[in-house]
Amino acid sequence: MLFEFDSDQQLWQKTVREVTAKECPPTLIRSVVDGGADPAPLWKSYLGMGWTELADPDAAVELAIVVEELGRATDPTPFLATTTQYAPLAGDSGPDHAGAAVYDGVKAYRDSSGWVLHGTALRVLDGDRAEQIAVATETGVFTVAADKVTAKRSAVFDPVLHVADVTFDAVRVDDPLTGIDVERARHIALTGLALSTVGACQRVLDLALDHVRNRQQFGVAIGSFQAVKHRATDMHVAIQRARALAYFAALTVAENDPRRRLAASMAKAAAGECQSLVFRNGLQLFGAMGFTWENDLQFALKRARAAEHMLGSASEHRALIAEEYRATFV
Repeated sequence: MLFEFDSDQQLWQKTVREVTAKECPPTLIRSVVDGGADPAPLWKSYLGMGWTELADPDAAVELAIVVEELGRATDPTPFLATTTQYAPLAGDSGPDHAGAAVYDGVKAYRDSSGWVLHGTALRVLDGDRAEQIAVATETGVFTVAADKVTAKRSAVFDPVLHVADVTFDAVRVDDPLTGIDVERARHIALTGLALSTVGACQRVLDLALDHVRNRQQFGVAIGSFQAVKHRATDMHVAIQRARALAYFAALTVAENDPRRRLAASMAKAAAGECQSLVFRNGLQLFGAMGFTWENDLQFALKRARAAEHMLGSASEHRALIAEEYRATFV
């Protein structure tokens, strides 16, 4: 495995960052939150640039770069759910439509007319605006058109994020998909959430550093104070650690490495611990200004926090990692 970006990946990262800075600026995010602006044109631009085609496992690292940068920009589109949750579960390596994934809460049974899905899936990312939904059950994976289910968007901490409870009331579906590795799909989903969190945390640090360089007290920038330096350094170290583990998880996906299961949980746990520290220190460095609605810091903070409540918290994945190691040495 290579643990540094090659020249092509470095160029790709630079390109994605430039595109997101132009197409997804803070003013757009604020217009979505404050004015109800429709992010559909931005989503269509991602489709037009072929970014959703990176859902193929061989392009896991390139997709990881996009997901991190979109997390940094507080992306308001269904890109994360479509490429890291729906596509791996539906076997769609290049979806041209918005998708969502359901991992729990729905059961499949067969009657005289065919397969039927019943149940309610809670907190489904983009469940209210997906065109197709991939559903993992004990029987297999089914795909369902969104107009066959009832989705109710939930009020969540991140006002840009779409999270919904999706109800399947005796929904008739075709036969289950074949050849789908549900466990692998979940690993990709965990890695995607971790990378999005890392990107949001990096945005918090960037904003905090810009603030402490310019904010003055006693005639000097507050960034020169030792206590401020310590907080900023702690944030940087936590982000670097979480980023390294997230990209390692992406590499295990790309190479179908058997360490993928452990790597995905490690990435999700590290990202969760990272956002907790970055959230606390980021607000502390901004002081009272960090709590104001006019400050764009709020969007990055809320995006960083959001993923902690999806597909398992840091403590839950810590427990999974410990259990894995205990099983290895017993």
